[in-house]
Amino acid sequence: MALSSVLYPLYEHRLAREIDAARVPRHIGVILDGNRRWARALGTPASHGHQKGADKISDLLAWSADLGVEVVTLWMLSTDNLARSEAELTELLTIICAAVDKIADDGRWRLRVAGALDLLPEAEAQCLADAEARNRDLLTGKKTMVVNVAVGYGGRHEITDAVRSFLREQAAAGKSIDEAAEKLSVEDITAHLYTAGLPDPDLVIRTSGEQRLGGFLLWQSVHSEYYFCEAYWPDFRRVDFLRALRDYGQRERRMGR
Repeated sequence: MALSSVLYPLYEHRLAREIDAARVPRHIGVILDGNRRWARALGTPASHGHQKGADKISDLLAWSADLGVEVVTLWMLSTDNLARSEAELTELLTIICAAVDKIADDGRWRLRVAGALDLLPEAEAQCLADAEARNRDLLTGKKTMVVNVAVGYGGRHEITDAVRSFLREQAAAGKSIDEAAEKLSVEDITAHLYTAGLPDPDLVIRTSGEQRLGGFLLWQSVHSEYYFCEAYWPDFRRVDFLRALRDYGQRERRMGR
């Protein structure tokens, strides 16, 4: 038996014991980065990396629920990603739709789609909308962890959509542009975001070693803590997740004060 197969579970168990249950983040955002580079390192097609990344999602959700996390937001496809080649984008959207269907039908998670579905091909946009509606019917009256799937998502686009939604709401109430502008507040924009009604993310994790947000939850992450992990997303392990939560629990959150 390899020594690592003995030591690794012991180390993981020790990490789990170091997590302070009182300091587990309510909302975790995860930038699922590195699928293509993972596949390239193995000499396999990008679709192989995207599929392995999709397969990893169930593990992350189970780890989060076990520790009492209330909301997980997964950035699965950015608005910038929509500029990829048609062949890769088609394969990626097929994998994403299958992954979202799996989340919707699992019975343990409450699914919310966060993104500009109007930017997606009609069939895939309908697939995501149908999954959200099906999940809503499945979990009516149940309280469980919320999973936001950010597909066709960009932070600037979200804020623009929020302002546009607010203005349309005001126009429907008979307000002029000047009246709407005078009334507009931070709370109004927050109430029209894709994540309306949910707590802001306490912790944002990005895999693959990249140390930037890239537009993820721009409005919501103003007081978030960030954790950057070197592992590509398909290689992300429970030990990596526990390290992120341990690191978060050791930080002093001053919330701008």
